[in-house]
Amino acid sequence: MRLLFIVLALGMLGGLLWYLYTAEYTLEAVEADDPRPAPWVSIETVQPGSAVVEVMAFAEVRPRWSAELKAAVSGRITSVTTAALAGERVEEGTVLIEIERATYVAELAAAELSLKEAKLRLWQAQNAHLVARKEFERERVKPPNDLALRLPQLAIAESAVASAEARVSAARRQLEDATLIAPFAGFVTARYVSPGQTANAGDPLVKLVDDASFEMTVELSRHDWSLLKTPLAGLSASVIDQNAEVVATATIRQGGGFLDETTRQYKVFLEITGPESEKVLSGDFVRVALPGITVPNALEVPASALTQEGEIWHVDASSRLTRFTPTILFRRQDRLVIEAPAGTDTLYVAITPLASFLPGQSVQPY
Repeated sequence: MRLLFIVLALGMLGGLLWYLYTAEYTLEAVEADDPRPAPWVSIETVQPGSAVVEVMAFAEVRPRWSAELKAAVSGRITSVTTAALAGERVEEGTVLIEIERATYVAELAAAELSLKEAKLRLWQAQNAHLVARKEFERERVKPPNDLALRLPQLAIAESAVASAEARVSAARRQLEDATLIAPFAGFVTARYVSPGQTANAGDPLVKLVDDASFEMTVELSRHDWSLLKTPLAGLSASVIDQNAEVVATATIRQGGGFLDETTRQYKVFLEITGPESEKVLSGDFVRVALPGITVPNALEVPASALTQEGEIWHVDASSRLTRFTPTILFRRQDRLVIEAPAGTDTLYVAITPLASFLPGQSVQPY
């Protein structure tokens, strides 16, 4: 009985193997008779032409003037104006903080008194010199030396007047420094003192940041630098915000001349002044489109045509796929500007290349 069961099982296994063998050949025959159609590929027709290069780079917007205003004199804070509060915008010449003035008023008065006394001594020395000179002229005698004409006394008196005038200027300057005035227009970003507090010379009082003129520094590789239009100084560059909108036009102040010691890249310095600065904020991170050269033989293709391997697929005249590694000149939003391959007249670029693409594969472009 067991032997009969084994024989039946072996017979069934053999029949199954034979069925699978014949089914495989049948499937191959069906595939051979009904080949798969060529896949459809979306293409864009591009032709070489001249293109003006735009070199894109990132930059931080920084204020041209940013100062931590410190006390130039010592004394008790008598007044902190509303304009000195953090967040306030002030114009140039606005009074921010006042320091007690009594000491410096007294020093100015003393210096002015010393100046008057020095002028009096100068007048006396001039009179003595004039009398001595007239006396020698009347007697028709040559003075033996300068001392006889009171010249040394006159020179000392003149120097004393100059010294006294300098002390008056210094005292007047100290009195003026007791009132802190905004040296430029901008925003107060920090306040460090309060009324009644004693400040020493050199203590920070407020921090003021310019909001009317800005600066940016762009770093470029050697390849990008070679694409720039020269000379750079005086040219304009577009400032693009994070929403891809042009918010200002910057002026290139200077560029090149040296490499950064750390990054070994070229630096370009730009400035934004006047009405152009109204839409720009200090501390913003923007893109800058720098003017470049005109490339005579370039192709503009969709950015999606570039694969992760850095290749571009296109369809030849026989509707077969081929690929090449492009030289990317620059990016313009969702487009790439590349150097046209040698001998290119018209290129049918695959807009969305697939990972399954194979060189020489037959496709149906549309």
